[in-house]
Amino acid sequence: MADTVYLNGVFLPLAQATIPVLDRGFMFGDGVYEVIPVYNGQAFRLDEHIQRLQASLAAVRIRNPLTTVAWRAMLLQLIAENKALQDQSLYLQVTRGVAPRDQAFPPESVAPTVFAMSMALQTPSTALVQSGVAAITALDIRWDRCNIKAISLLANVLLRQQAVDEAVAETIMLREGWLTEGSSTNVFVVAQDKLLAPPKSQHMLTGVTYDVILELAASHGIAHLVAPVSEAQLRSADEIWITSSTKEILAIISLDGQRVGQGQPGPLFQRMYALYQDFKNQYMRHTR
Repeated sequence: MADTVYLNGVFLPLAQATIPVLDRGFMFGDGVYEVIPVYNGQAFRLDEHIQRLQASLAAVRIRNPLTTVAWRAMLLQLIAENKALQDQSLYLQVTRGVAPRDQAFPPESVAPTVFAMSMALQTPSTALVQSGVAAITALDIRWDRCNIKAISLLANVLLRQQAVDEAVAETIMLREGWLTEGSSTNVFVVAQDKLLAPPKSQHMLTGVTYDVILELAASHGIAHLVAPVSEAQLRSADEIWITSSTKEILAIISLDGQRVGQGQPGPLFQRMYALYQDFKNQYMRHTR
């Protein structure tokens, strides 16, 4: 983890960054967050991440403490402050601020708490990409507003721990017989050479990488369909992928102990992975 962080208008060492115990993020999980990968000092789709942050803030009725210009300036300075990390993962969090413990919103005069930090970006190794990973399924036990990137992630933590307990990479969630997403990823399915993606909904936190995958499919003539994916379609899929800003794209080769497809990353995954890396290298790793 990099040493310099941002807290309420100030850049300072991580060890000096503290908040009052009455911060509503600490008391209630009352806040939202974003995670932004940085390649070669360049933030990946920064504007889209800021827009999603604004959507989350609006959904929970926290006033945006910074303008888009100010968010960009702060995050770019944070990247520069931690330039020893060539590839970074930015974490930013906004809570409703510090107020006496009461579930009702505090007065508008209470300023939101803004925190941002940088960590080393750890993407999957080449060996992991080539071998694929295993996953399990579980009932989606979360609330009905999963499209909000809220910091209250206890249900996701419990679902993620199920995967850890089973020594697999991810827990894929099902709600009333339909695929939603992973505990920290979006999920794609391949059936008969067609890429299937669950549509954006309140039961799914759509990642920026999800959008990139569909854009690449459209621009490179890959057959795809955005439509509800049933549990039966998931379990009979030829390929299953998980995607996120930090995991990029990974193939699921085993689901609940059952082989997926041929038990190895499939041909469409191989093609999309190459397209994604080309996209990343062209737009994010070029010399400025």
